[in-house]
Amino acid sequence: MAELVEAPMSGKSAAGPAGAPALGLRNIRKEFGGVVAIQDFSLEVSRGEVVALVGDNGAGKSTLIKMVSGSYQPTSGEIALDGSPVKLSDASAARKLGIEVVHQDLAIADHQPVFMNMFLGRELVTGPLRRLDKKRMARDTQALVDELDVRIPSARSIIRDLSGGQRQGVAISRATHWAKNLILMDEPTAALGVGETAKVEEMIRRLRERNLAILLVSHNLDQVMRLSDRVTVLRRGEQIGTRRTAATEKNELVSMITGLQSADL
Repeated sequence: MAELVEAPMSGKSAAGPAGAPALGLRNIRKEFGGVVAIQDFSLEVSRGEVVALVGDNGAGKSTLIKMVSGSYQPTSGEIALDGSPVKLSDASAARKLGIEVVHQDLAIADHQPVFMNMFLGRELVTGPLRRLDKKRMARDTQALVDELDVRIPSARSIIRDLSGGQRQGVAISRATHWAKNLILMDEPTAALGVGETAKVEEMIRRLRERNLAILLVSHNLDQVMRLSDRVTVLRRGEQIGTRRTAATEKNELVSMITGLQSADL
């Protein structure tokens, strides 16, 4: 049964303790039987920061995202939010702690209006009979998409009638509305054209301005260079290194991802 709530959470993120990162990963290891998928991974993501996670297919990016979102649990190591260790037993536990995910497949209901997708599983109710408060959900949704400049006909539009970029905008808006600590983005522009990609990238910049922490998975290194503050590289489950984006270049990242020197590429 869907979880019904009386009032929406604020779209603004609350500040954590002074100096504590929104997300802290310390010596994370993940094993599947005898296979080591992630070994000794450590990373911090602060509020108002975009950190990109890059690597070839099979590098371990999806496994890491699933651990931070509660779908997997680390074999060892520690996950901390605002400096406090947490146990993310499942995806619901992660959401309750203010972690939201924008999946590559978007995870939205095609036959529902935009506002129902915004509150999916957390519908607002009103009155003693606890009827769905559709007017309030539509009003709150319209205010948020307007603020983030998601150009859709209306909060009452049906998802299936929207373009790919508009659907992605709805998914990002939903994450923005409910996230208190962290937004995880898994290839947010993989299926979009040039114009729609530019709009989504502008949304990501606005999320940074809202003081949210963002962990971005992307194969598009040009995008990574445009959007991120730091980049961390995975190769076959091993964390190769983390670089400040302003102090590196794409060729260095390619060398770290492949294990080849630039002259060999």
